Amino acid sequence: MAEKRGRPPKTAEPQDAKQKLIDTTVELIKKYGADSITIRNVCEEAGLSIGTFYHHFKNKDDLLMHFVREASFDSFVLETPLSDVAGRVCELYMHLIDRYLALGEEFMKSFYTTGNKALSAYMGQSDGCFAEGTVMARCEKELLAAQEQGLLKKEADAHTMSMDICTIVKGCVFEWALNDGEMDIEESLKRIVSSYLCKWLNTLPNE
Repeated sequence: MAEKRGRPPKTAEPQDAKQKLIDTTVELIKKYGADSITIRNVCEEAGLSIGTFYHHFKNKDDLLMHFVREASFDSFVLETPLSDVAGRVCELYMHLIDRYLALGEEFMKSFYTTGNKALSAYMGQSDGCFAEGTVMARCEKELLAAQEQGLLKKEADAHTMSMDICTIVKGCVFEWALNDGEMDIEESLKRIVSSYLCKWLNTLPNE
């Protein structure tokens, strides 16, 4: 019987290939940690070419950045009222933490490492500003809104406070990882952020 000729069938549609790269990265991070990720080992494990990788991602850091920039934090609707400044900020950050937890405890423990440059870049700043759409930029906007409403003292520096809160969040996540996921991140986060904000809160609006 004559062999059929023509174009070979596609092994995956473009979006399927992108999702396969992401899913493979999640599994590799769970097994070996974020520091072990390379373009080559992701492609080999996914059964895709390096050319396919570069069709979807600029480099390794761009791939890892997917897990923190998947959605803009400007679009989140927060349920906690602005009057509860600490609770509102914690709700905001729990959106990010819950996203990691949905990928599994092992992923979260392995993703939060000192060698993860993508995470460091996302949770940093450029020229004294946070990148638009990041959780830190939204946090600063929330603090500024609270300040405009007279909930925070006029001398409070919303930008510095946002950096401090980000540091608190990272500390809670690392502590959670050290305790094998036994710690209640949300409870700890609310307690520490509330304590931090205490000295900046006005007892009465427009005081």
